[in-house]
Amino acid sequence: MTSSGPTAPPATAPTAARGEPTAPDGSRAVRDLAERFVDALTRLDPALATQLGSDPLADGLPDLSPAGADAAEDLRRSTLARLDALEAAGAPDDAAERRCAALLRDRLETAAAEHAAGEHLRDVGVLFSPVQRVRAALLAMPVDDEAAVAAAVHRTSRVPTAFAGYVRSLEAGVAAGLGAGPAQVRDVVAQLDSWAAVAGGRGWFADHLEGLLAGLDAAGRGPSPALRRDAERAGADALAAVRSLRDHLSETYLPAVAATPDPVGRERYLLGARRWTGADLDLEEVYAWGWRELAAVHARMVAVAEEVLPGATPAAAMAHLDAHGPAVDGVEPVRLHLQALMDGAIEDLDGTVFDIEGPVRVVEARIAPPGSAAAPYYTRPSLDFARPGRTWLPTLGRERFPLWDIVSTWYHEGVPGHHLQLAHWTSRARDLSSFQLSVGSVSAATEGWALYAETLMDELGHLRDAGERMGYLNAQALRAVRVVIDIGMHLGLHVPHDQQGLPVVAAGEVLTPEVAGLLLAERTRLPAEFRRSEVVRYLGMPGQAISYKLGERAWLAGRARAAAAASARGGQLDLRAWHAAALDLGPLGLDDLEPELAVLG
Repeated sequence: MTSSGPTAPPATAPTAARGEPTAPDGSRAVRDLAERFVDALTRLDPALATQLGSDPLADGLPDLSPAGADAAEDLRRSTLARLDALEAAGAPDDAAERRCAALLRDRLETAAAEHAAGEHLRDVGVLFSPVQRVRAALLAMPVDDEAAVAAAVHRTSRVPTAFAGYVRSLEAGVAAGLGAGPAQVRDVVAQLDSWAAVAGGRGWFADHLEGLLAGLDAAGRGPSPALRRDAERAGADALAAVRSLRDHLSETYLPAVAATPDPVGRERYLLGARRWTGADLDLEEVYAWGWRELAAVHARMVAVAEEVLPGATPAAAMAHLDAHGPAVDGVEPVRLHLQALMDGAIEDLDGTVFDIEGPVRVVEARIAPPGSAAAPYYTRPSLDFARPGRTWLPTLGRERFPLWDIVSTWYHEGVPGHHLQLAHWTSRARDLSSFQLSVGSVSAATEGWALYAETLMDELGHLRDAGERMGYLNAQALRAVRVVIDIGMHLGLHVPHDQQGLPVVAAGEVLTPEVAGLLLAERTRLPAEFRRSEVVRYLGMPGQAISYKLGERAWLAGRARAAAAASARGGQLDLRAWHAAALDLGPLGLDDLEPELAVLG
């Protein structure tokens, strides 16, 4: 899973993409429009400028009030009008321009539809809502000198204003009859509680600033007394804002939305699915396909379980691996192990099935801060790679880390997964646009690639034993069950009866959140609390959970069509060249991705 770290507009003139020149007249009208959109968006959202790397010392936060959302919508509409004018003057002849135009239109129109539906007035969630974006803005900032730390202090001082604007948006939503699901609210309240409890009750923001000041001390660049006082005041004010928002959500907002159903229904689901996949989906087809995928994965797990422990079921084999398989003891040792895993993958894959060059070869393994979501994630590099790509492991209080179920995950998050794709796009900033590299990317293209990367490593034999293959299949089972849970739960579909030999819990029943928990327990090895958090996550981001498997389906189908075309020409697909061309495409929605992949090679 990515946590989007967008990139900045190119500072110099574009150069030709590998194997595909720019338009003969050098025209980049659409990409230039996309650049201007992102540049204007960073003025509305200084935290985005930090993530982009265009203004590392930006110390503001976005306006989270209804007025802030309306300003962003005005920008989207004016950009769409300019895109209409460009296309009315003639469709782009250059392939790179055409792809950027399709992506820009889809992303702007989808966001406009979400704004019209009032989604920004009920944006409460445990992963990507404004609450988490405020903290992420601090984590993305540079910390290497007093000026950088001062910017972080100033940004922290703005947390109360940002959260106050957010409360006004939620209040406007309640007044309009637009509420978030209660499950989201309760979990965000728990998140805020955990942030307030950090460092003996000083709070996460104060603790974060204290760590930055300690870093300056350790480097012999001790901060001024004034900066120390400002940091203490900012941390205390941020803690008060966290507590105030928590109290508002629990005491005022939650009672007001108590009758709001957690599942969103077909209309809102289709809108969310468009956001996360870039496609208009036949939901019943995808639901049925998800069950078939789950059955196929289960059959493979049964076979691998026999290799792990003869006579064992998949559940028993995984329990055996937990207790007796290879493991790493200690938080820092597991971080070092994950770093070595990614470094080794780069060495093994470069020059054989990928070209991995320059700063793309640098990726950092990090431990996620307290209060993070339960799942590992990745953050993108800045445009200049001053901030490298990073994978993040939430420890959830653990000190022992079995390896059987972590290897495939780090191929997903690191190399050849998220890092290879997103850092490669960053390295091609002059050929693409900052929009394509950041706010325009589509979950299905990125999460689908990361899941394809896991499958590729299985195909290439990099999962070295039955335990690692079981970890890969267990992850595949989770992604497949996400498809059926996400669609079935939000649309109120029925659980089918036996699917190709796959035992199904609650067969024939409506797929409620409670049934979703039972399916996760039956199909995955997730702990109970993780299963509960997964269900809440799906309820809060309708359509996101299906983007993994649907994206992988598009990547595999596109590769298969390219291989068939090569075979028809009397040859075979050059996988290294196909990967290079595929990564050079940049992000696309699923309506466009497979057809583009099919003609490569």
